[in-house]
Amino acid sequence: LPYMGYARQDETFDAGEPVSARAVARAVSTGTDRVLTVNPHERAVCDFFDVPAVAVDAAGRLAEPLPADLADPLFLSPDEGAIDLAAAVRETYGRGATDHFAKDRDYDTGEVAVEPGDAAVDGRDVVLVDDIVATGSTMSESIAHLHDRGVDRVFVTCVHPLLAAGARTRLARAGVAAIHGTDTIERPVSTVSAAPAVADHL
Repeated sequence: LPYMGYARQDETFDAGEPVSARAVARAVSTGTDRVLTVNPHERAVCDFFDVPAVAVDAAGRLAEPLPADLADPLFLSPDEGAIDLAAAVRETYGRGATDHFAKDRDYDTGEVAVEPGDAAVDGRDVVLVDDIVATGSTMSESIAHLHDRGVDRVFVTCVHPLLAAGARTRLARAGVAAIHGTDTIERPVSTVSAAPAVADHL
């Protein structure tokens, strides 16, 4: 499964909601011996499958299309839960630091508030790293905070570039230098392949 749909619905957030990730996992398990899925939103969704399942980490591949001349790069995730993704990209890139924003989601309204971390960004290049970019709203808010604090360039990277209607425009208006994603969901920004990461598990 290059991209596991419904993986973010891995628990019940409101009364009456289904755990959609579990339903999808059980359906996929039928007639299947083993499952590989690339960077599910939470690795715990692998436990929903009735057959052995492995979460393949393709995040490090996102370092490949980044410019070699990043200035004192900071690899930044939108929340603490994605810090491992940022660390994987930084490790592959070979230099830089990692940090994360604080993100608070209102599950009633769906609105997300992002608070910047303490890392200094003035004059630096920042690489935002997440597993999925859907509407681009959280990333756009993050980019706005960074520009307010004097960042040089901001690059957006994600494993799954869902990029719903208007997302690329929203990110461009926020001032992103470039967007890079893998080909788990093929989009114009899919500049790197997740295939080598999958092949390592075959």
